[in-house]
Amino acid sequence: MSADPVPTLKRGDFHYDLPPELIAQQPAAERTASRLLALDGVSGRVRDLQFPDVVDLLAPGDLLVRNDTRVMPARIHGRKPTGGQVEILVERITGERRFVAHLRASKPTRPGQTIELPLGAVATMVARDADLFELELDRSVGPYFDAHGEMPLPPYIRREAQPADRERYQTVYAREPGAVAAPTAGLHFDDAIFARLAAKGVGVANVTLHVGSGTFQPVREDEVTKHRMHAEWLRVPADTVAAIESTRARGGCVVAIGTTVVRSLESAAQGGRLVPFEGDTRLFIHPGFPFRVVDALVTNFHLPESTLLMLVSAFAGREYVLAAYAHAVRERYRFFSYGDAMFLTPAPGARVSA
Repeated sequence: MSADPVPTLKRGDFHYDLPPELIAQQPAAERTASRLLALDGVSGRVRDLQFPDVVDLLAPGDLLVRNDTRVMPARIHGRKPTGGQVEILVERITGERRFVAHLRASKPTRPGQTIELPLGAVATMVARDADLFELELDRSVGPYFDAHGEMPLPPYIRREAQPADRERYQTVYAREPGAVAAPTAGLHFDDAIFARLAAKGVGVANVTLHVGSGTFQPVREDEVTKHRMHAEWLRVPADTVAAIESTRARGGCVVAIGTTVVRSLESAAQGGRLVPFEGDTRLFIHPGFPFRVVDALVTNFHLPESTLLMLVSAFAGREYVLAAYAHAVRERYRFFSYGDAMFLTPAPGARVSA
């Protein structure tokens, strides 16, 4: 199955019909109590599994790469001095007291205007850049939001955040605060799964990519290649590069836990080979992209016509992916952040040597 010719790709080529009731509104009772749909990118064959079966899909000497970002309680509600309500969703912390955010208010917020927040905190609007606002808080941003903010559940979860979401909308290996959306493929893993993988001889390495709210932005261009990706900060450390090189040397596979890991590793390999990297990426992966690092992918189900669906289509083949999604709908899989998972292997021609 060959990669799709990039110039002909249209947004509608990545559409599928999803009954709303299949969008998971709550996590499974236990992290590993979800289903796993395995898709072979060579044949298009699908298998209906349970998530713990992921251990059997990996071999001794393989390497799992995971995103250790930690989701901030990034949403908070405030009030203008005039009484107007404002919802703040942090996009990125830029300094001790500075941050960039999305604002929702009945009237536009102007530079110099203040927003009164819980426990007497005050944020002042400094500047605006398109849909984002730069604000200054009268105290340290990170500790304040960590104590008083709400977990920023995605817009398709149509309920208020609950106390349990502080733990469940977070991977068990989350370490580096900075994300406003979870790397959701990792939500299925628990310590017991990692212990079984370690006993089998599967290694683990980390990258950090702070997922921004732009991950939920729709593709508005009809021609896919005209879409401009939002920027996200990432770090691929030297020890992870070394672990991948060792895995390659012993003939093992590099398995990404989530699309954020794919973007991180492939961004760090854009010079032709994987090197340590720290900085922003706008890498847009769509069919025709040459994967240099990732050999297999654990991922959740993604929104129709989204950049993440385009990424997995680039990896395992658009027609096979859409057929697998149709199968998942028929079999009543649970979709999106708190939903079920997939295990993908690449389509012929998707993976090239670094």
